[in-house]
Amino acid sequence: MWEKIRVVFTIPELRRKILLTLLFLAIYRVGYWVPLPIFNTERLRQLFSGAGGGGGLTDMFSYMANFSGTQLSQATIWGLGIMPYISASIIFQLLASVYPPLEKLQKEGESGRKKINEYTRYATVVLCLGQSWAFMGWLARSGTVNPAFLRDQADPGSGILFSWQLAGVLTMTAGTVFLMWLGEQIDEYGIGNGISLLIMAGILARLPHAIGDVVGPMIKAGGLELGSGRGTMGVETVLVLIALFVGVVVGVVLISQGQRRIPTQSAKHIRGRRTFGGTRQYLPLRVNQAGVMPIIFASSLLLFPTFLFRYLGGVFPSQTWLTQLGNSFTRSESYIYNVLYVALIYFFCYFWTAITFNPKDMSDNLKNYGSFIPGYRPGRRTADYLERVMVRITYVGAGFLALIAIIPTIIYGAMNVSYTVAGFYGGTSLLIAVSVAFDLVQKIDSHLVMRNYRGLLEKG
Repeated sequence: MWEKIRVVFTIPELRRKILLTLLFLAIYRVGYWVPLPIFNTERLRQLFSGAGGGGGLTDMFSYMANFSGTQLSQATIWGLGIMPYISASIIFQLLASVYPPLEKLQKEGESGRKKINEYTRYATVVLCLGQSWAFMGWLARSGTVNPAFLRDQADPGSGILFSWQLAGVLTMTAGTVFLMWLGEQIDEYGIGNGISLLIMAGILARLPHAIGDVVGPMIKAGGLELGSGRGTMGVETVLVLIALFVGVVVGVVLISQGQRRIPTQSAKHIRGRRTFGGTRQYLPLRVNQAGVMPIIFASSLLLFPTFLFRYLGGVFPSQTWLTQLGNSFTRSESYIYNVLYVALIYFFCYFWTAITFNPKDMSDNLKNYGSFIPGYRPGRRTADYLERVMVRITYVGAGFLALIAIIPTIIYGAMNVSYTVAGFYGGTSLLIAVSVAFDLVQKIDSHLVMRNYRGLLEKG
């Protein structure tokens, strides 16, 4: 492995791409810690300190930070991260399946893709302005603004001065646009998918803090118990956590790379004395076709009942059942939450697969290229067969996603660790990190194979 890594850095073009990517990621990490002067960082830290397993807006913002490449609890210039760009991309992907002009534009190839990307950028700016204004307004109502920027310095709830709130909104919007540009520079001059690498960098940046929660300083003289963020744990518990982490990562890798290969046969063409075609190939269908999107949709949707019922419980204090109902949707303790979580993951798996996988288009493409699936006529019968196969493997993929999604909750409750540590055992963080890492390795392998070297994943 070390020899392969040495070979990677001996190729000038590949070495330049990797170093440029690291430089861009370093720039991202610098802005990650530059706070807006409007807010009191210590008060922000206190506000978000209990958001790991709770509900309400703090839980919503903490969850958004998991896949937006940012740290909302710090209110930095990258405060929104690339979440608005991700939201805009999802919106246009959904619209392309129901809005004919966008669907037609999507099928135009490279020119259509560039036009949709342009629309996505405009939508990102609009979302940034709305989200940053709402986020800063909520922080102001939470009493986190420094007195010098308040309308009434004696009243913490008076709100931010309009000029400073506008400056903060424009700063956070410019930060998101810059991150979007930074991701495009990684795509063009670096290596790997720029936006995905920024998200992965934000996820891995929390790893040292999670490790510190587990293997912190000893709290008992002469003992072998380590700090865990929720008390103490023994060394045997740490070893179990390490073994579980390795097992979960191996399982995620196997399922993420798992495929159902559909055999295809190309038609034979005889020209003179030569025969063309007739080769046997495979059509790969991914087991986890929906990727991480079902977990994102399900988690986001389940945050709203908690916020709604707790808000109503505050408006109507006499109705204690509203607050109790809101608490039943907390992810760390509720059986109801886990059952609904699994059900929504299954629903969104089939929903997202139906949007991204079109068996009719795939059947038409096979027919246009002169290929067919043995035993099935080209056209409708092939499309029906592909749809049946995808329904079956989506059921397996949904079960895998549901298991990965609830593992952090199980670890949190059973192993007595903080939710920061448990979050690395599944959910969006682990799936994104594994998928981006594989994509990066494949991009590096393509450069190595092109120069007749063995790939990083290829056995010697």
